[in-house]
Amino acid sequence: MLRKIVLVEDDDVIRENYAELLGDEGFEVKSFRNREDAMLSFSRELPDIAILDISLEQEREGGFQLCMYLRQKSPILPILFLTSHGSEIDKISGFRLGADDYLTKDISIEYLIVRIEALLRRFEIFKHQSLTGHKNEDKPLSHEQIVVDQDRLLIFWKNKPVELTLTQFWVVQELLAEPRQVKTYQQLMKAAKIYVEPNTITAHIKTIRSRFKAVDEHFASIKTERGSGYRWFDV
Repeated sequence: MLRKIVLVEDDDVIRENYAELLGDEGFEVKSFRNREDAMLSFSRELPDIAILDISLEQEREGGFQLCMYLRQKSPILPILFLTSHGSEIDKISGFRLGADDYLTKDISIEYLIVRIEALLRRFEIFKHQSLTGHKNEDKPLSHEQIVVDQDRLLIFWKNKPVELTLTQFWVVQELLAEPRQVKTYQQLMKAAKIYVEPNTITAHIKTIRSRFKAVDEHFASIKTERGSGYRWFDV
């Protein structure tokens, strides 16, 4: 079965080029130029992965609104931003709204395919674990004031739920697997089943911290080890 991609891009030439290239790679592609048409399609059926631009026609942040809409409909759907907006603020905003990956349009189609395949593999792994009832019970995932519900993909801090995407959930789970031990960028990528640059992991960590601080302004359990990675430190 062909894997389904929905591509939302308001530039006709860019949209048609990407749709053709992705189709040549064996994907079934639906493409839309604005938020309204894309939302109508999403309301009927979700794809295997959504690829969004940020600015859509007259809406400077139409893609961000789409991302929020999709994340409300599914906590695990792979969402990738493909945009000309390359600022760190836009990137972090994308992750905070629930995106799994963020790329700029100067990348090659080959690299885009690598990132798409990585997200889809992660999604397939999760679905397989859900169907088989697999549980990762060999790792202690409850420390001090945090509790991890692996079955429901929920994390509670001081008895309050922390809103995280699937990618962010797996990153936190990996940090908790060995508290106080430094987890490298590569280890966190492997745990989250994604292939990204180190600065994308950094952006995810910033978002994760902000999600914890939303329920506890004094949260400070994720420590940065510059040049190495991150570690969980109970405080």
